[in-house]
Amino acid sequence: MAKTKVGMISFAHGHANSYLSGLLAIPDVEIIGIADPVASRVEGLTQRHNIPYFADYRDLLKTEVDAVVICSENVHHAEQTIAAANAAKHVLCEKPLGVSVDEMRRMVDAAKQNGVQLMTAFPCRYLPSVRQAKQAVERGDIGDIVAVKGTNRGSMPGKWFIDPALSGGGAVLDHTVHVMDLLNWFLGSKVTDVYAESGTLFHDIPVDDAGMVHVGFANGVIAVIDTSWSRSKSFPFWGDVTMEIIGTNGVISVDAFAQKNEIYSDEKSKAQWSYWGDGMDDLMVADFIQAVREGSDVPISGEDGMKSAQVALAAYDSIRQGKKVSING
Repeated sequence: MAKTKVGMISFAHGHANSYLSGLLAIPDVEIIGIADPVASRVEGLTQRHNIPYFADYRDLLKTEVDAVVICSENVHHAEQTIAAANAAKHVLCEKPLGVSVDEMRRMVDAAKQNGVQLMTAFPCRYLPSVRQAKQAVERGDIGDIVAVKGTNRGSMPGKWFIDPALSGGGAVLDHTVHVMDLLNWFLGSKVTDVYAESGTLFHDIPVDDAGMVHVGFANGVIAVIDTSWSRSKSFPFWGDVTMEIIGTNGVISVDAFAQKNEIYSDEKSKAQWSYWGDGMDDLMVADFIQAVREGSDVPISGEDGMKSAQVALAAYDSIRQGKKVSING
């Protein structure tokens, strides 16, 4: 088998490190280069793994690379994805896919026009409890879904995440999209309306760190998502992804990161959780590489990423207007 040549664009987002580890573990994958304008951010990685470094991602796109993984600040996703698509490179892009509906449509269109794959990084689809819940819903174990309560509560990430000029938003944007993607995946129904509230309750930062997002679907299901950076420094784990799926014949409770050990050590000042479940990032990256090699559709598309981010952006519209807003198209 010919090697699949992959490049990475930016390590601004911490998920880039686990994506790199996943890529390095796949046979016949060659990391052609890492591009990052901040050399110090990737210097240790490029030296340790003997990977070429590019200060400008456009120089990386000029190589024979087959696909790129983009983990830059949110506001750069569109420019870099469109440039990669125009260079005939497949793309795995970190969430949220973009910071406006218009730019996300241009990203999706660029991939289609150039015949390349655009995948959105939603690794939560690969968590064992999520997949088992999906199978239970498909079997009809709880009848028809009536409502869903979801949470994505984490630690405040700091750095560029709290700079709206680079992130495009706060916790509502950062933490709506994961659960929203699962809702879209489970329900297969169009979102019709969004109502949201947000605040800056836990930290002195210039963006929201807490939000409640209410979502209505065309099939009549209603959902609410608790999106926050509410986990304190002393909390033993960065956060959670949960869903309470209420059906006509039962309820499924999903705690996506429940496969963990609790560790108490005198070397640390707090308890710690050690997750031992399947590596969701590894499985997601492997699926992306398989789709590139086979020429098949990626399992989580650019359209999927756009649908989820569109709800987060509509939530901000609702917050500004103080009322429910409709989603069209």
